[in-house]
Amino acid sequence: MRRNVFIGILIALAVVLATAACSASPTATPPPTATVLPPDTPAPPTPTPTATPRPVKLVFMAGFQPQANLPFVAAYVAKDKGYFAQEGLDVEIRHSTGQHLQLLASGDVQVTTADASSVLKRNLEQSIPIVAVELFGQKGQQAFGVLESSGIRSPKDWVGKTFGYKTSVPPDYLAILKAEGVDRSKIKEVSVSFDPRVLSEGKVDILAMFKSNEPDVLRSIGAPVRLFAPEDYGVPTLGLTYIVMQDYLATNREVVQRYVKATLRALQDIQADFQGALDITMRYAPQQQRDHMAFMLRAELNDAVGLVTLQAGIGAMMDAQWKAFADSLVEFQALQPKSNLKQAYDASLVNASYQNGRLVWP
Repeated sequence: MRRNVFIGILIALAVVLATAACSASPTATPPPTATVLPPDTPAPPTPTPTATPRPVKLVFMAGFQPQANLPFVAAYVAKDKGYFAQEGLDVEIRHSTGQHLQLLASGDVQVTTADASSVLKRNLEQSIPIVAVELFGQKGQQAFGVLESSGIRSPKDWVGKTFGYKTSVPPDYLAILKAEGVDRSKIKEVSVSFDPRVLSEGKVDILAMFKSNEPDVLRSIGAPVRLFAPEDYGVPTLGLTYIVMQDYLATNREVVQRYVKATLRALQDIQADFQGALDITMRYAPQQQRDHMAFMLRAELNDAVGLVTLQAGIGAMMDAQWKAFADSLVEFQALQPKSNLKQAYDASLVNASYQNGRLVWP
């Protein structure tokens, strides 16, 4: 009996020892030990959080009242969707009352808009050191309109008619006459106001007009027009640009680069979501008619694309474009011959924003 009890005790003890052995981890990690620095070794500094840099402030002034010109809308969208902020910019948007170039020169404004012909004339002839950094108008802003009911089907039909121009006779009008072999002396040329109704009222037969605006004004009063665009006759033209002062670009190149990149991102949104871009535009231009703004934006989007943008991306520009345009202006005495053409524009900021024709974002 005692033998059986003793055996039972041994068996129970064996079970307890086996259970304890199983519960112990064969790879148990020993408790950590404190790191001991060698004598006279200074303790590592405690890291401090890095402060987020404050956004760089700059002012963009649109060259006219709030409306759907493509460079204006690009700024509206870039600000509204936070693209400026993502590029570390705090951009204030203003609209010009006719003083945008003066304010640019004084430093009160850092970016504004200008037509490519104005950029060349002011830079090369008047020695105003402005430089175009982004090209929106792959085609010019102007065309020549006739009433659809007029029976005028080609520039050859302009003979014996009255042509109305604003300010001065446009060089692209003269270029069309040359391309089509039309005798200018057989056309009556008159200076007119900026009111396109001179065409619907029969005061002129052909009118120089802004493609993105005046055709729709005439359509809205029951006077649809037919347009003759210079580029359709092989005439080189360019349109709206963003401009900065050369000294500002020299000292703030990275800031301008970021502004350009943010607006290029906005241009992609405008192309992809036209109505959304129009919604944003109307918040800046509540006094405008939405249908008219849609006409304007669509017209300028159409003129913002071409062979160059298909290769290099929207907003891009090439030397050959500017040279051909300047040569045409010189030929028709709208620009004095100059050899330093490239000082008036800088294509590198847009080019740096693209890789193989695709925008690098963010």
